[in-house]
Amino acid sequence: MNPTSHKPIVPLPVNAACSSTPLPVRRLTSDALLQKKLSGQPISAITAYDFPTARLVDQAGIDVVLVGDSLGMVVLGYENTLPVTLDEMLHHTKAVARALHRAYLIADMPFGSYHVSTRDSMRNAVRLIKEAGAQAVKIEGGVARAKLVGRLTEAEVPVVGHIGLTPQSVHSMGGYRVQGKSAEAFDRLLADAHAIADAGAVAIVLEGIPRELSAVITAELAIPTIGIGAGSECDGQILVFHDLFNLTASPPAKFVRQYGDAAAFFSEALARYRDDVTARSFPSDAESYHLSREVQSELAAAHPSARKA
Repeated sequence: MNPTSHKPIVPLPVNAACSSTPLPVRRLTSDALLQKKLSGQPISAITAYDFPTARLVDQAGIDVVLVGDSLGMVVLGYENTLPVTLDEMLHHTKAVARALHRAYLIADMPFGSYHVSTRDSMRNAVRLIKEAGAQAVKIEGGVARAKLVGRLTEAEVPVVGHIGLTPQSVHSMGGYRVQGKSAEAFDRLLADAHAIADAGAVAIVLEGIPRELSAVITAELAIPTIGIGAGSECDGQILVFHDLFNLTASPPAKFVRQYGDAAAFFSEALARYRDDVTARSFPSDAESYHLSREVQSELAAAHPSARKA
C-alpha cells in the first residue's frame, strides 16, 4: 500500500471559512471565456478608454473590456480609426489596465502596426502586452492575417480576430457596410473565421454581418465569438461605451441600444454650474475656506480696502 494514500486531512483554521475579509478577485482569462462558450453563458463586453470608465465597467461585472481604436473617433475626434497610433493605444490601454481587477483586457492593434513586417508586427503586439498590460491583442482580417495570428500565438501573445465589417478597411470596403450578404461573401467570411481560429486565436469579433452567418460561424468554431451588429447567436456581445450612453455626435448604428442619456445629464449639469457661477451662488460660504477670526482682525487693519468675505 502506498503510505502517502492515507495522509491525515489538515483542517482549515477556524476563522478561514468565515472570515469577513473578501477573497481577491481573479482576472478572467481566455480559458474562462472558452468555458463560458462551452457552458452556454453569454459573454458581456464593452469598450473603455480611460481609468474612471474602465473602473465602472469592471465594477459592473462586465467580462471583457476592449481598448478599441474606436477611441480615435469617440475620444480623440478623428474622422475614422485610421489615424490612431500605437503610442495612443499604449497610453489608453495603460490607463484602462490600472482600473481592472476582473475583466479580460483586449487592446486593438491600430492601422499600420501590423501591416508591416512580421518582426515589426510582433514587436508592436508584444508592447501592448508587456508595456500596456493587455491580455490579448485584436487584429482585423481573415485568411490574409492567419499567418500572423499563428506567429503571435507561437510567441505566446494571445490574439482576438476581427472579421466582417472591419473599420480599418473602410476605404477598401467603400464605407461602413454590412458584409457577407451574398452566398459568395458568406463562404468567404466563413473561411476567414476558420482560418483565424485554426491559427490559434482565442476569440473572434464578428462585426456587421447577417445573424444567419454569425450563427453558422459560432456553431462551427471552437473559440468564442463576440458580436457587434451580428445578431444574438454569438457567444457574446460588445458595444462602444459612448454609444451606450449617447456620447457620440453621430447617429447610432442600427444595432446600438442606448442604456442611458449621459449627454443630456452632462449638458443639464453644466448649464446649472454656469448659471451658479454667473449668479455668484457658487461657491457658497460653506464651500469656502476661512482664516481664523484672530488672523482676519490682524489683516483687516493692514488691508482696509480688501472686500469682506
